[in-house]
Amino acid sequence: MTVLEQGTITIHTENIFPIIKKSLYTDHEIFLRELISNSVDAIQKLKMVSYAGEIDGDVGDPEIKITIDKDKKTLSISDNGIGMTADEVKKYINQVAFSSAEEFIQQYQKEADQQIIGHFGLGFYSAFMVAQKVEIDTLSYQSGASAVHWACDGSPAFELSDSERTERGTTVTLTMQEEEQEYLEPSRIRQLVKSYCDFMAVPIKLEDEVINKHEALWKKSSRDLTKEDYLEFYRYLYPFQDEPLLWVHLNTDYPFLLDGILYFPKLKPDVDVTKGQIKLFCNQVFVSDNCEEVIPNFLMPLRGVIDSPDIPLNVSRSALTKDRTVARIGDFIAKKVGDRLKQQYQDERDQYIRSWQDVGTFVKFGCINSDKFKKQVEDIVIFRTTYQPVESSEAPTTDSPKVEVQSQDGDAWEDVTPDAGTEEVKSSSSQPYTTIKEYLERNKENHENRVFYCTDEASQATYVELHKNQGLEVLFMDSFIDTHYISFLEREYTEAKFSRVDSDLDDTLVDKEQEKEIVDPKTNKTRSDLIKELFEQAINKPKVNVRTQALKSDDPQGTPPAMVLLPEAMRRLQEMTAMMQQESVQFPEEHILVVNTTHPLIQNLVNLSQSSIIQSGGQSPSAELASMICQHVYDLALMAQKGFDAEGMKAFVERSNKVMTRLTQQ
Repeated sequence: MTVLEQGTITIHTENIFPIIKKSLYTDHEIFLRELISNSVDAIQKLKMVSYAGEIDGDVGDPEIKITIDKDKKTLSISDNGIGMTADEVKKYINQVAFSSAEEFIQQYQKEADQQIIGHFGLGFYSAFMVAQKVEIDTLSYQSGASAVHWACDGSPAFELSDSERTERGTTVTLTMQEEEQEYLEPSRIRQLVKSYCDFMAVPIKLEDEVINKHEALWKKSSRDLTKEDYLEFYRYLYPFQDEPLLWVHLNTDYPFLLDGILYFPKLKPDVDVTKGQIKLFCNQVFVSDNCEEVIPNFLMPLRGVIDSPDIPLNVSRSALTKDRTVARIGDFIAKKVGDRLKQQYQDERDQYIRSWQDVGTFVKFGCINSDKFKKQVEDIVIFRTTYQPVESSEAPTTDSPKVEVQSQDGDAWEDVTPDAGTEEVKSSSSQPYTTIKEYLERNKENHENRVFYCTDEASQATYVELHKNQGLEVLFMDSFIDTHYISFLEREYTEAKFSRVDSDLDDTLVDKEQEKEIVDPKTNKTRSDLIKELFEQAINKPKVNVRTQALKSDDPQGTPPAMVLLPEAMRRLQEMTAMMQQESVQFPEEHILVVNTTHPLIQNLVNLSQSSIIQSGGQSPSAELASMICQHVYDLALMAQKGFDAEGMKAFVERSNKVMTRLTQQ
């Protein structure tokens, strides 16, 4: 072997070599990504010079081969790309800070559609993190070129000599360090190729088997892909997960290059909405498992792939650097997501409604955090409502407000999981949805600029039913983000007042005529006064404001005997305080107990309490029973509001037993 040259690697920054060797990359495993990226780079360069007519004949099928020799402790990465001459090796390998890729692009800028993955410079030197010696055997595509061998033991010294290589291309051979023997295991190499190089456009072989997919779905046109293609890709990226709700295919070449596919997943209660799950690629080279700097924070829970050579990375490609382009890309992605949602709302309304429980979280969070996104989607934010449109054979006029109802036909999941959740879909298929604008327009005659809403359908069922019976429409705002979204809506609709159904009783719900009672000349008290006094004495809680009102109803027995109200402002203040202190919301000691004077039970209580038989304790048995029943009625009202603590529940059970025992003695 003839030694052509010995020398010292040119370092443009003092002492950079040991930094590259030990500290440039957080994970040593990145070396394989960098070396394979360089091989793909070399193959792309060969295509470009071939297109330029500088090569005679066929260049052959591109491929990258990985070879392991455990006896020699070597790992080799070989390509059939453009290769290098001795001068190019000295220029591109020995001059660390020089980027051959940029120069190459300038020379062949007419063929700029062929992307150069990386810079055959710093990335190459990541090999020294795991290797005690690195060798290169390369043969240039140029006619008459001689094969070259380059070797370096990790010091600035190198040796350049003749090589026995006979085929065009480059082989990089690493003699592994003792503590890095894991990279001589085929299973470890397969895992790394799948993690970092799975979608590179060149087949990668290990033991004569192609171990990467070498096809990036996001690089294809959406017109050439089927629904099953998108679903299969999602299953590959996120195995053992529920099928996605919908997806957005991104593709633009101005003012930046960007491709990708983003999926809306079904949200689970334990999902961390602050942690991104979108995989970031640069020219099909995997960079990171998340890209928080690129994706707007309200789209963090999305999944999928983003691929852009215009996203600025640091020198090791392990992190993003701040740049104006990043913000523009984020705005572009948000707009495309908004466009896709509007398209589904218009073209696939039934599926949009069925997906709303999950999709709505993204949309509402986006409205709160981005004014641009809010303006884009504000007309497709919908809420489940108690409103039931009147069925009529006449066609609705164009001016009538809309209420979107899930149709009986078609399941949004039909093509994905045809056997799953059929009963659930049918049971909820008649539930109507509406927008805030439609709600306000529809109710402007009944309660102008007033929005009644419910946050817990189970605990607030009594209140909702009371409103429905009097013709008051109630919206269900029961997702975890709605607490914040209601405040946002109040800023958008400044003239509207949002009232939870258990915050107060609208005048429509109260029978004012029955409240005009005649004062008893003996006691100078109305019946309502007596009821109020009876409950105050029985409950004996100064912070509970007892209020007597006659609730409207055709069936008084069907109304609640009492209801606990939590004033809107006070409740919100408590919720905000609990959130800021990162505590759970406690049921407030100060609340209102509305006693329904029209209920037969309440009317009977007055008569029971006024029994004339007085025992030695100063209270008649009937009055004592009446007091116990008052406490019982109050407890039931609390129970409906989930206002019980452990002690309260214990007292309720004990009192219930006493009341039932007393009643059986009558």
